Formats: sequence, C-alpha cells, structure tokens
Amino acid sequence: MEYEIIKEEKFAAFKFSTEKLTAIIAPSVKADIIVLNEEGYSNFILDLSNVQYCDSSGLSAILVANRVAKENRGILVVCSLQPSVDKLIKISQLDGILNIVPSYNEAMDYIFMEELEKGLDDIF
Repeated sequence: MEYEIIKEEKFAAFKFSTEKLTAIIAPSVKADIIVLNEEGYSNFILDLSNVQYCDSSGLSAILVANRVAKENRGILVVCSLQPSVDKLIKISQLDGILNIVPSYNEAMDYIFMEELEKGLDDIF
C-alpha cells in the first residue's frame, strides 16, 4: 500500500509511504477522500514526509481534498513537505491556498484550533 489512512475523532490522515504522488495513486487518494467524507470526516491531513516527487495528478488529489474539506466546513492541512514538492507547490502558486505546516503534530494542532474556533463561532 502506498499510504495508510489514520482515522481520529476530528480528522482523517493520509501517511504516504511512497516517494511518488503520481497518477498511479492519485485516483485512490481522491476516492478515499470522498469515502471518508461520506463517513463524516471533513478535516484531512496529508503527511507528505516520504513524498519526494509529485506530478499534476498528485496536485489534483491534494486540491480535491482541499475542496471536499472546504465544502463541508472542514480543512485540509498538508505537512512535512520535502523540498522538491514544496517547490512545485510554490511554482503552482498553491502555497497561498493550502494550509501547510512543517510537521504532523503541528497539523493536528492546526485542526484542533480550527475546530475550537468553529465551535466558538457556532455559540456566538
């Protein structure tokens, strides 16, 4: 398997074991995002710590995750970008659209803070 899905109470995380996020696995990632959303998940973490290369299909999977999250009052957090993937995201000007943090722990914190703020907004 190219990635593992970790289901937590507030989010689902994708931990990639493959070095390439390409057209070979991007359709599976998109499908799993949709299935997870149907299960009630709207917050996602993509841990790209092992991903050294990403093509347009990989970027498309990331954008699908971002869109599904936003459409359902959730967020996508991308973490642990390797230099080549970080460069591609910047060249594609997606760094202003995506929530990117340095580590998995920071991604979890980001989601918990967003959930806290969302809860406060619902109260007030």
